Formats: sequence, C-alpha cells, structure tokens
Amino acid sequence: MAVQLDAVDRRILDALQRDASQSLDEIARRVGASKTPVWNRIRKLREAGVITADTVILDPEALGLEACFFVLIRTSEHEAEWQQKFLKTLRERPEVLEAHRLAGDIDYILKVRVANARAYDEFYQALIKEVRIFNVTALLSMEEIKATTSLPIPGLGED
Repeated sequence: MAVQLDAVDRRILDALQRDASQSLDEIARRVGASKTPVWNRIRKLREAGVITADTVILDPEALGLEACFFVLIRTSEHEAEWQQKFLKTLRERPEVLEAHRLAGDIDYILKVRVANARAYDEFYQALIKEVRIFNVTALLSMEEIKATTSLPIPGLGED
C-alpha cells in the first residue's frame, strides 16, 4: 500500500535521491522547511519503509567491470525447493545486480556486471553447477543509454 506523501515529503525524497550526502540544513533549505521538521519527516519516511537505505553509487568501469549482460533464463523446474536454491544462489553472487521473475516465455532475467566475456563464462559455469537450468541466453549490452536509481515520485511538481 502506498504511503501518503505531501508536497514537502515529495521534495525531501527528491532531494535525497539526488544526493543523500547533503546536510540536513541543505535539504531543509531546498525544500523550504526548517531543520527539525525535515529530520522528523525523514525519520517517519524511514519508519514507513519509503526510505530503505543510504548508499553510494560506484562507477563499474572505474572498477574494471566493463561488461554488462542481461541473462534470460528458462527453466523446466518450478518446485519450491528448486526455486529456493536458485534464489539463494543468485543472492550469493555479487555479479548479479538485479534478478526478476517474469511472466511469459522467459522465467527470469538477470542483470550481471563482470569484467569481460571470460568472467561472464565463469559466472555462467558456476550458476549451472549450482542449479539445473533449461535454457540460458546472454545478451551483452553494447552501450548503457540510461541508468538511474532515482524513482519517479508521484505528484512531484504538481504543487
């Protein structure tokens, strides 16, 4: 169920998504409110589960992780035990940035970040060693056109 946000909450969330390292004074100035009420709102947004973490975003290429693969997985296994093992395996692999269960012909899609094709093959070999998979298709991203961690905030800009 969506949390009810007012205009100040939306501006706070927008400011935090842009730069969570900014000071409380700066956020309060940006949203047009005083420091204590902004701090209280941020605390309530955390308690409500709207804000789940504070983090930094790293440049994968600066870390030598130049290859991004989208991995399409089809499985003939749909038992709970297989699924639990598969999900545990994905959660333990740091190369897997995202994993989604899909509707349609493809069962899962993974976003995998590695150094190169050889590193992807090592990931692939380790994955199929852990769990049985019917079919895997790996798509190499040639260029990242847009990537963001910022969510659209409903109602922002309508104030």
